[in-house]
Amino acid sequence: MTRPLDGLVVADFSRVLAGPLTTVMLADLGADVIKVERPGEGDDTRAWGPPWTADTSAYFTCANRSKRSITLDLTDEEDLALARELARRADVVVENFKTGTLDRHGLGYEQVRATNPGVVYCSITGFGSGGGADLPGYDFLVQAVGGLMSITGAPDGDPMKVGVALVDVLTSKDATIGILAALRAREATGPRHGLGQHVEVNLLSSLLGSLANQTSAYLATGTDPVRLGNAHPSIAPYELLTCADGPLAVACGNDGQFRRLAEVAGAPWLADDERFATNPARVKHRDDLVKALEERLATAPAQHWVDTFTAVGVPAGKVGSVGEAFALAARLGLEPRVPVGEGQPDQVRHPITYSDTPVTRYHAPPRLGEHSDEIRRWLSNHHKEIR
Repeated sequence: MTRPLDGLVVADFSRVLAGPLTTVMLADLGADVIKVERPGEGDDTRAWGPPWTADTSAYFTCANRSKRSITLDLTDEEDLALARELARRADVVVENFKTGTLDRHGLGYEQVRATNPGVVYCSITGFGSGGGADLPGYDFLVQAVGGLMSITGAPDGDPMKVGVALVDVLTSKDATIGILAALRAREATGPRHGLGQHVEVNLLSSLLGSLANQTSAYLATGTDPVRLGNAHPSIAPYELLTCADGPLAVACGNDGQFRRLAEVAGAPWLADDERFATNPARVKHRDDLVKALEERLATAPAQHWVDTFTAVGVPAGKVGSVGEAFALAARLGLEPRVPVGEGQPDQVRHPITYSDTPVTRYHAPPRLGEHSDEIRRWLSNHHKEIR
């Protein structure tokens, strides 16, 4: 079955996470992703362990399945010539070098475009290619300076990062969207000789674009949002509440849900109390609300309340581990994990379901330079067919 990006060649000059996560999405969709790595060392994340797999780090595996690896030394003239030839033949180039680095090797956008006018060239930086070009683009740093840490954590505690490199992940989604949009624009300008373009994304802009209601609140009021722990700044109850045996996540999004919650919790009068009758009132009197609810929830374990609230359409759930999240997804028929080869750990399934072009082929992340010989042979001949 034909996949959406079958036949497209992606030259992946990126490393670490945002870039490789972008290209792994393209690989899932059928593109032939050729990962260019440094001889001897490869992608930085190959050494980011523990934990380890039989071949590499678990970190590396999360963003590099279904790719092919070639090692090229960009300071070597012969290898550099092959890298330029790869960029000339590619439909898409993805890179996250410091701004200007690839230009010095003849691999910048304008230089590649001169020989490959249809190329979609995606640059991923930390803070853009202008005034922030010299700033290092690390996820943790951007979480700090970009405002995410200021709204994450307990009100009386330290600012906290999210438990995953979330800004890298969000940026990879933006980069993938940008690449696909540019490919569509190329197709619209001519099926054979359509023009590509330069797609630029940066971690700071992707973060600001993802802060959603928090950035909207700041722009509307000029007041910085603050840390509220697990509480929501605009909805209540929308937080963790303590039950007899531990916490329960309750996401009560409207007055009707709250009335049902109060009824099955055995305190229907709470929905008629003027302090709690409407969402704005509940947000204003959050402390009193939480105290009243936790008095009721303390009479039974969390799972009892999950079952009780779910039965009347009130969103609620226990705080689970990553393993429990996989188990839940499996019970719901979401098939969250897929095999990628004998002796290899499973991978997380591509998150999107397609009715006519499903993602069905997953391959183990490549060993460093695993495909160097075959890709070198292809780049050294005059035929564009790579397989």
